[in-house]
Amino acid sequence: MINETESAKIGILCWETGQVPRGLQQLESLRGNSTNPASYGYPVRLHPVRGANVHTILENPDQTVLGTMIADARTMVSEGIKAITTSCGFNAIFQRELVESVGVPVFTSSLLQVPLARRICGLQSEICIITANAGALRSEHLTSVGIAGTDGLHILGLEQCAEWNRMFAEPDAEIDLDVIEQEVLGTARRALDEHPGIRAFALECTDLPPYSAAIRSQSGLPVFDFITMVNYLHSTL
Repeated sequence: MINETESAKIGILCWETGQVPRGLQQLESLRGNSTNPASYGYPVRLHPVRGANVHTILENPDQTVLGTMIADARTMVSEGIKAITTSCGFNAIFQRELVESVGVPVFTSSLLQVPLARRICGLQSEICIITANAGALRSEHLTSVGIAGTDGLHILGLEQCAEWNRMFAEPDAEIDLDVIEQEVLGTARRALDEHPGIRAFALECTDLPPYSAAIRSQSGLPVFDFITMVNYLHSTL
């Protein structure tokens, strides 16, 4: 239960209001989603960033938007925020610039947990990353969060799933959340069928934590996601 007298320690840089596809707004209603305050057992501060959207963050990381994120993060820090995160795992590409600019801990993406997963599961262990879009997840995203190489990494993108892809192809359309859940779980099953040596999952997308428990139950494996990262970092503050 949230202590109502506690002030927020973590600030979350979010996409600009009005720039979120209808389907993603539906996902935001689920407990576990990064922008749903009910996902946390403590206060957080959500901050929409002007110009931040699927095009400027996921498809074509924009340096102008990065500058706005830095300025907004500095403002939140001046107002008492102790750490900064973001509502999209593709902000991993901005990890270095943000952490060097704002003066408090910054954890842009759940992908920061991949090196930890490899250490605790074995350096030669196989890890599956499930991402919103595998084609958009570049080597720069990985190196920015300390992932030195892709050996043993299996990256599966949800852009191959029809209902998931509708969120971006038809941004004003409603989606079937039950179908989305089955697409996510089906992707995890496919990963294990193709790569039975997988020892952990890391969910890049901040819309995926609502499905983490089902993936854990289905696979019997650890699942690292945005909420596991934020809870861990919050405990250090």
